[in-house]
Amino acid sequence: MAAPAESMTEENPEDVPLEKTYTVEVSERSTTATWVEARSYCSRRIRRIRKSLHFPQGNKHKVQPKKITVEKLTDVRYLHLPLFCAERAWYYAMQLKSEANTEPRKRFHMLARVRKALVYAEEFTGLCESSKCDARTKLESQAYLSLMKGGLYFEQEDWKAAMEYYTKAKTIYEKLGSAFSEDIQQLYLQQVEEITPNLRYCAYNIGDQSAIDELRQLRRKGGEDQLTSHLDDLLSQTREKQTATLSEVKWQGRTVQVKNEPVRLFLLNLQDSTKEIESAEGIDSKISIYESLLKQCIDAQQVLRDTLQDDQNFKLAIRGQEIEGKISNQHYLHTYLTFIRLSKTVERNLLLIETMKDYLPGKKVEEGHKITKPQDLVRLYDIIIQNLNEIPNLTGLDVGGSLSEETAVRVLGFKAFRSYYIAQSYLGAKKWKETISLYERVLQNAQSALKGYRSLPKPQQAQFKVEMSNLEDLIHTVDGEKYSCHATSVLDINHVTDQMGAITVNPKMPLIERLEDYAEDSSLTSKKPNLVSFPPDFEPIPCRPLFFDLALNHIDLPSLEEHLEQKQKAANPKGLTGFVKGWLWGGSK
Repeated sequence: MAAPAESMTEENPEDVPLEKTYTVEVSERSTTATWVEARSYCSRRIRRIRKSLHFPQGNKHKVQPKKITVEKLTDVRYLHLPLFCAERAWYYAMQLKSEANTEPRKRFHMLARVRKALVYAEEFTGLCESSKCDARTKLESQAYLSLMKGGLYFEQEDWKAAMEYYTKAKTIYEKLGSAFSEDIQQLYLQQVEEITPNLRYCAYNIGDQSAIDELRQLRRKGGEDQLTSHLDDLLSQTREKQTATLSEVKWQGRTVQVKNEPVRLFLLNLQDSTKEIESAEGIDSKISIYESLLKQCIDAQQVLRDTLQDDQNFKLAIRGQEIEGKISNQHYLHTYLTFIRLSKTVERNLLLIETMKDYLPGKKVEEGHKITKPQDLVRLYDIIIQNLNEIPNLTGLDVGGSLSEETAVRVLGFKAFRSYYIAQSYLGAKKWKETISLYERVLQNAQSALKGYRSLPKPQQAQFKVEMSNLEDLIHTVDGEKYSCHATSVLDINHVTDQMGAITVNPKMPLIERLEDYAEDSSLTSKKPNLVSFPPDFEPIPCRPLFFDLALNHIDLPSLEEHLEQKQKAANPKGLTGFVKGWLWGGSK
């Protein structure tokens, strides 16, 4: 009998193998919606299998559970039943775990469902131990059972037992991976990668302090893959134990107490983020760290916003109204987190800009990469300038302080870069005057920004050393490109003049018919210039319209029969007198 992982290949699209359909969900296990979808899939799959095997659990009126025995293993789908029941119970447990963050009582229900999943896993392993299953199926079932036991002890915080079973499952998967081809080997190695963070977290809780560094290293290598969120959860749980050491924060000469646990956790992550970004491999990994940090910052701000609902100054600040007096410590802490969010957003966008510069027109671009337009960089610089302009307006900051001066200098520098890439877009459209004027603006802003950077204290100059170096390179580049653009514009004008001089015009055509075409025609200065056609040619004009009375056919005219009868009587009088008169006059003739 084949292994369960290979035998789930029915024609129904909903019957796709569980390992192929829900690989991401098994490792991410973070959102309630994911667990609900996975649990629903398992329920539908169990119902279809029981219906196809004619193996119901009773009828509409009564439940009659049936035990699967070794004798009934005539179809591989009998093995699927306990496997999917275990998966369904596990997904339900993970759903309850995510909900237990706000409802702690659900943790007890979660542990009960994990135990239920373990019961089904033991039943599945017992059936796979029969002689009808091959060696690979038996090993996979043992690894699955060890994984379930490790998960139960992990949730119960029995770190030694969890580490023992996780190690056993990892060993089995590694052995299986080394015995098959590359395609099948990837499935087992993926399981090993999912188990490794849990093993390191267990080691850290047992007392291995180096395990947290290994978790961070795994997180840096993760980038945007399926283990990222799982590693973030483990690192967050680790840092929760360190938050007790962080009780206050000092910023801009003011010290405030940090009372909320999520805020402490975020500030600890912020301290470690610089080293993580420096040691991260690849741009994608660095951007992933920034995104995770910004998400945690927003969550921490929401926690502070909930605690400041009764703060009148905070309500006025949200409405954009002026605040009188000094703001509270928690309000000032919210301002500090807003400053961090804006600063980290600027750093992330600068990282994106450095990446996109490698794919500008004129540079060698690898296949599969999209060419960067100058307009794309202009949009990013606009966002950076907007974020920096928000910093001096933050609530609680001194107007005209060192932070405002520093921000104004940085805005000038980024305006220079924005103007430069706007000039590049005009250069591509051959708009020489606009390009040269924008180059002048670039030099003006860049030189002003450099002067401002050099007026800052030395510690701040060292902090912005990279930005100063970029501005110096920009000035050097624009100095050359400005004159090159001017020369190109002159050459382009001469080229247009040559083209106009090469245009030939038919001199037989009158001037009025070729006003749009410029050409030197000597006949125009003679005694008989060909200006217009005289006499002018006949041109068709519209004739007078003909009108037809179409309504006459649809009009019902009044009857005139009475008037006709009266006229006939007057013309032909009747009666005896008339008869005699007529006879007499007729007879006389």
